[in-house]
Amino acid sequence: MGHEPFHWGRRRVLRGAGKAALAAALAPAFDVTALLAQSPGDTEADRPISDVMRRLSTYMSEARGRALPDDVVERAKRHVLDALAAMVSGSELVPGRNALRFARSYAGGAAATIVGDRITCGAIEAALVNGTLAHADETDDTLAPGPWHPGCNVVPAALALGEQFGAGGQQFLRAVVLGYDIGTRVGAAIQPGMATGLKLSYGITGTFGAAAAGASLAGFDAQKMRWVLSYAAQQASGIETFPRDPDHTEKGFIFGGMPARSGVTAVLLVHNGWTAVHDALVGEESFVAAQAPAGKAELLVDRLGERYEITRANIKRWTVGFPIHAPLDAIEALLKRQPVDAEQITELVVRYQPGSITDNSGPSDINVQHALALMLIDKRLTFRSVHDAARMRDPAVVRLRGKIRLVAPPGGVPAPPLLQFTMAGGSRIVQDGVGPVLGTAQNPLSREQLVGKCRALMTPVLGAAQTGRLIDRVLALDAMPNVRALRPLLQATRRDGPPRLSEYPDAT
Repeated sequence: MGHEPFHWGRRRVLRGAGKAALAAALAPAFDVTALLAQSPGDTEADRPISDVMRRLSTYMSEARGRALPDDVVERAKRHVLDALAAMVSGSELVPGRNALRFARSYAGGAAATIVGDRITCGAIEAALVNGTLAHADETDDTLAPGPWHPGCNVVPAALALGEQFGAGGQQFLRAVVLGYDIGTRVGAAIQPGMATGLKLSYGITGTFGAAAAGASLAGFDAQKMRWVLSYAAQQASGIETFPRDPDHTEKGFIFGGMPARSGVTAVLLVHNGWTAVHDALVGEESFVAAQAPAGKAELLVDRLGERYEITRANIKRWTVGFPIHAPLDAIEALLKRQPVDAEQITELVVRYQPGSITDNSGPSDINVQHALALMLIDKRLTFRSVHDAARMRDPAVVRLRGKIRLVAPPGGVPAPPLLQFTMAGGSRIVQDGVGPVLGTAQNPLSREQLVGKCRALMTPVLGAAQTGRLIDRVLALDAMPNVRALRPLLQATRRDGPPRLSEYPDAT
């Protein structure tokens, strides 16, 4: 008693000695002059708020009432529909069924819908469950920098809190757009720290995206936005072990369920009166500094209100990990040009990154060798086939997987063809890429293609009539008075029996 612990005293000495260097390192993101000008009576809680944080939190607080360009509204509706289709179809997969079993243990709260079931839960549980459903497989969207999967965490969080706060469809869409914007900018700011070790960006960016969307729906002012960001920072975590996940359940949690839950938790804490650190993201001993000492906090506000990240997000055509799309597109083009007998393949060299997260991963839908082998043997790849666990042990599939060799793209140009087959007898077949992957911002799915995808994925679970009504309502979401109207269209009666899986893309 009476003596400051050594680690605190040493820390404060070091802090004081380093403030001159701090001024250069953190400008213009952090006003160190103001920090040095603190009055003698101030405490650590009185640290000044950085200019970046003021701009960020003010922008977030005003997003609820800020009109969006028409093309951004259209893209937002498409991404919401894509995420809901992922939830509905994911409810039939192993991770989805695990999530619904968890939800039933918390059933009874009237606040929030559980997609694909008749029960309701509290907002936190609903966000966790629906987020896991949305990433029960690889149907959902992707976005860089980060990289991350925004739809599987931002949309479930917005749905849960939109229902709780009685938000209209227009407010809901603005919140979703904000979530994509904030999550992506957090990813950009800490990107240097993601390049080392097993750090995982997906859960981190997702937590901030979900928190931003939910805080907008709660109608928070700038100060409360700063508190929400602080609680988001404390919960943002993850390690990149998911390629060892056998059936995508933990991956569904860390990409979708965990960040959706964490974002909603941050919002509800502040909504119920919790205060927090005023600026946890920028400056000395901050989130950005902890995640990436070489990070750039100013990227948190880079072109906010000018560049809408949702317009740069990818909506997938194939229901597999996004890096696998290019070789699948190439095989599809090859099979249209000439037949390929899978039994005659002695080697397939693929221009692809060895050791990446999709290199022989445990879950079937992020295993590039498995997806290519199925495509070559079946002459197609469907939502059902890529989730058929038995095919992972099918001798013909296993044999062909063993003949696939990944070769890193060379540093120089020109690069070798994307696919190089060696056939029995020594003949060669070559197929290069076929341009921008369908579903990217450079080659986006049309509205009709997206509707076809979502209809095919949801109809086995919801039926054709309910699926059609849900699609129509989501595409008119900006005119919906209250998002609670989506509940009966998202619910389904659970039944025993085999999973109801779509033959998409063949079913479109």
